Amino acid sequence: MHIVGYRELIRGLRRVDSELPKLLRKATNDAAQIVVDEAVPLVPRLTGAASKSVRVASTQRAARVKAGGKKVPYFGFLEFGGSVGPKKTSKRPFIREGRYLWPAIIRRREDIIREMEKAVRQVSEGAGLGVD
Repeated sequence: MHIVGYRELIRGLRRVDSELPKLLRKATNDAAQIVVDEAVPLVPRLTGAASKSVRVASTQRAARVKAGGKKVPYFGFLEFGGSVGPKKTSKRPFIREGRYLWPAIIRRREDIIREMEKAVRQVSEGAGLGVD
Protein backbone atom coordinates (compact mmCIF):
# COMPACT_ATOMS: atom_id res chain seq x y z
CA MET A 1 0.00 0.00 0.00
CA HIS A 2 1.37 3.42 -0.87
CA ILE A 3 0.15 6.62 0.77
CA VAL A 4 0.48 9.65 -1.46
CA GLY A 5 2.19 12.49 0.40
CA TYR A 6 3.39 10.30 3.28
CA ARG A 7 6.97 11.63 3.16
CA GLU A 8 5.70 15.19 3.14
CA LEU A 9 3.43 14.41 6.09
CA ILE A 10 6.36 13.03 8.08
CA ARG A 11 8.47 16.10 7.28
CA GLY A 12 5.64 18.40 8.31
CA LEU A 13 5.04 16.51 11.53
CA ARG A 14 8.74 16.59 12.35
CA ARG A 15 8.73 20.39 11.97
CA VAL A 16 5.87 20.65 14.48
CA ASP A 17 7.24 18.14 16.99
CA SER A 18 10.05 15.61 16.58
CA GLU A 19 8.02 12.99 18.48
CA LEU A 20 5.06 13.00 16.05
CA PRO A 21 6.68 10.84 13.35
CA LYS A 22 7.29 8.20 16.04
CA LEU A 23 3.55 8.16 16.80
CA LEU A 24 2.81 7.74 13.12
CA ARG A 25 5.33 4.90 12.89
CA LYS A 26 3.63 3.14 15.81
CA ALA A 27 0.30 3.53 14.04
CA THR A 28 1.64 2.02 10.80
CA ASN A 29 3.01 -0.85 12.85
CA ASP A 30 -0.48 -1.35 14.31
CA ALA A 31 -1.90 -1.52 10.79
CA ALA A 32 0.73 -4.10 9.76
CA GLN A 33 -0.01 -6.07 12.92
CA ILE A 34 -3.52 -6.68 11.56
CA VAL A 35 -1.93 -8.77 8.81
CA VAL A 36 0.32 -10.62 11.25
CA ASP A 37 -2.64 -11.46 13.50
CA GLU A 38 -4.62 -12.74 10.51
CA ALA A 39 -1.78 -14.78 8.97
CA VAL A 40 -0.08 -16.40 11.97
CA PRO A 41 -2.89 -18.84 12.87
CA LEU A 42 -2.87 -20.13 9.29
CA VAL A 43 0.87 -20.91 9.10
CA PRO A 44 1.55 -24.64 9.59
CA ARG A 45 3.09 -25.58 12.93
CA LEU A 46 5.54 -28.36 13.39
CA THR A 47 7.97 -26.62 15.72
CA GLY A 48 6.24 -23.22 15.64
CA ALA A 49 9.32 -21.48 14.23
CA ALA A 50 7.62 -20.51 10.96
CA SER A 51 4.63 -18.88 12.63
CA LYS A 52 6.87 -17.12 15.17
CA SER A 53 8.90 -15.67 12.31
CA VAL A 54 5.92 -13.66 10.99
CA ARG A 55 6.39 -10.16 12.37
CA VAL A 56 6.15 -6.42 11.75
CA ALA A 57 9.31 -4.60 10.68
CA SER A 58 9.34 -0.88 10.11
CA THR A 59 11.42 2.10 9.15
CA GLN A 60 10.62 5.80 9.37
CA ARG A 61 8.83 5.57 6.02
CA ALA A 62 7.38 2.07 5.84
CA ALA A 63 5.92 -0.78 7.85
CA ARG A 64 6.27 -4.30 6.50
CA VAL A 65 5.26 -7.79 7.42
CA LYS A 66 8.27 -10.10 7.31
CA ALA A 67 8.50 -13.84 7.65
CA GLY A 68 11.26 -16.41 7.56
CA GLY A 69 14.90 -15.58 8.09
CA LYS A 70 18.06 -17.50 8.97
CA LYS A 71 16.25 -19.83 11.36
CA VAL A 72 13.29 -20.33 8.99
CA PRO A 73 14.73 -20.29 5.45
CA TYR A 74 11.89 -22.53 4.27
CA PHE A 75 9.13 -19.96 4.83
CA GLY A 76 9.05 -19.09 1.13
CA PHE A 77 8.40 -22.77 0.38
CA LEU A 78 5.54 -22.80 2.89
CA GLU A 79 4.09 -19.55 1.54
CA PHE A 80 4.42 -20.11 -2.21
CA GLY A 81 5.23 -23.79 -2.71
CA GLY A 82 7.64 -25.31 -5.20
CA SER A 83 10.18 -28.09 -4.95
CA VAL A 84 12.98 -28.33 -2.38
CA GLY A 85 15.28 -30.86 -0.77
CA PRO A 86 17.62 -33.44 -2.22
CA LYS A 87 16.78 -33.85 -5.89
CA LYS A 88 13.71 -31.60 -5.33
CA THR A 89 11.86 -34.47 -3.68
CA SER A 90 9.70 -32.34 -1.39
CA LYS A 91 6.99 -30.73 -3.49
CA ARG A 92 4.19 -28.33 -2.76
CA PRO A 93 1.86 -26.81 -5.36
CA PHE A 94 3.06 -23.36 -6.40
CA ILE A 95 0.62 -20.56 -5.53
CA ARG A 96 1.75 -17.21 -6.90
CA GLU A 97 -0.43 -15.18 -4.49
CA GLY A 98 0.86 -17.11 -1.50
CA ARG A 99 -1.02 -18.97 1.17
CA TYR A 100 -0.80 -16.80 4.27
CA LEU A 101 0.52 -13.23 3.98
CA TRP A 102 -1.01 -11.88 0.75
CA PRO A 103 -4.37 -13.52 1.36
CA ALA A 104 -4.37 -11.97 4.87
CA ILE A 105 -3.67 -8.55 3.34
CA ILE A 106 -6.49 -8.99 0.84
CA ARG A 107 -8.98 -10.19 3.46
CA ARG A 108 -8.15 -7.37 5.88
CA ARG A 109 -7.48 -4.61 3.33
CA GLU A 110 -10.36 -2.40 4.45
CA ASP A 111 -9.37 -2.74 8.12
CA ILE A 112 -5.78 -1.81 7.28
CA ILE A 113 -6.90 1.25 5.31
CA ARG A 114 -9.23 2.30 8.13
CA GLU A 115 -6.44 1.91 10.69
CA MET A 116 -4.06 4.00 8.59
CA GLU A 117 -6.64 6.72 7.99
CA LYS A 118 -7.43 6.84 11.70
CA ALA A 119 -3.75 7.05 12.60
CA VAL A 120 -2.94 9.82 10.11
CA ARG A 121 -5.99 11.77 11.26
CA GLN A 122 -5.20 11.40 14.98
CA VAL A 123 -1.53 12.31 14.65
CA SER A 124 -2.24 15.22 12.29
CA GLU A 125 -5.06 16.63 14.42
CA GLY A 126 -2.92 16.16 17.53
CA ALA A 127 -0.33 18.34 15.82
CA GLY A 128 -2.96 20.97 15.07
CA LEU A 129 -2.97 20.23 11.35
CA GLY A 130 -6.22 20.10 9.38
CA VAL A 131 -7.02 16.84 7.60
CA ASP A 132 -9.30 16.52 4.58
